[in-house]
Amino acid sequence: MHLTSSPIDWYAARAGGVVAYVLLTGAVLLGLTMSSRRRLERWPRIALEDVHRFAGLLVGAFIGLHVVTIAIDSYLPFSPTSLVVPFVSQYRPAWVGLGIVAAELLLALALANRLRNRRRVSHRTWRRTHYLNFGVWGAASLHGLGSGTDRSTPWLLAIELASVAAVLGFTVWRVLRARERSRGALVGFPALAAALAAGAVLVLATGPLRTHHRTWNAARFTDALDGRLLSQDGATRGIVSMAGQGRGAQRVLVRADLLVAPSKVLDTEFQMEYLPSGATCRGAVEHVDSDGLGFRARCRMRDGKARTVTARWDAAEGSTLQGGTITSTT
Repeated sequence: MHLTSSPIDWYAARAGGVVAYVLLTGAVLLGLTMSSRRRLERWPRIALEDVHRFAGLLVGAFIGLHVVTIAIDSYLPFSPTSLVVPFVSQYRPAWVGLGIVAAELLLALALANRLRNRRRVSHRTWRRTHYLNFGVWGAASLHGLGSGTDRSTPWLLAIELASVAAVLGFTVWRVLRARERSRGALVGFPALAAALAAGAVLVLATGPLRTHHRTWNAARFTDALDGRLLSQDGATRGIVSMAGQGRGAQRVLVRADLLVAPSKVLDTEFQMEYLPSGATCRGAVEHVDSDGLGFRARCRMRDGKARTVTARWDAAEGSTLQGGTITSTT
């Protein structure tokens, strides 16, 4: 008996998204630098172009990692359709949809670059389509700000503030430079734009879009329980198993196995896995309700701390549990 979900997928999904966003921000800043035709003494233009191109490839690779790990992680409620069709996800559809739009626009830009290299697209057309990079970056910024589970943590908030301030400030500088404004305007307006953008991100991340973090591996919780009850009878003994998921304040996977004889329980085994951390609590079933619609188990975490887990359901339609709850106490 074992539970197969792994926290590695969840960590990889988060890391892939964050790294992709940082690389995308860097690629946008490099693109703005090259478009300004500003000369950098230690960085010839051909070197900037190579770094810009390589950064774009890395963005695509980490977005791929982000999407694939989300698709295979049982903790995250995404179907294949909700990962490719914008705004149909059950989880934060608007914000997740913006992330999908950003990824698909990036794929379209990669195709445009490929066609330009084969001289099937004119430089003028390619240049116009290249402005979609701002749309990709903007949609990705809103996606991370609205759907990321870490979006209100200090470290990710610092990344978002720095990225938005840098891109918005550099964009205003680039526009003013193209229009040959005065030197004072080139200094003042970009800084003001960067400050206002960073302020807007800070207000959103700490206000309307603030995350409400759940307790990590909560010792006390009550969740709705759904699962299956399976029974296999032998000549003198049988096995009764319950496998299910607790959904609510602290999502968990649970399984209880009982080795039973006609008049008594011979042996039991119980396991509860916390999601998304992967921490497990192992023990045994101490009591089975007389009507067969619930049990009480005692288990211990790896640090030795004990949990008392009570599961109860109204009925089983076939092998499917109906109206179940699971409660954990210390």
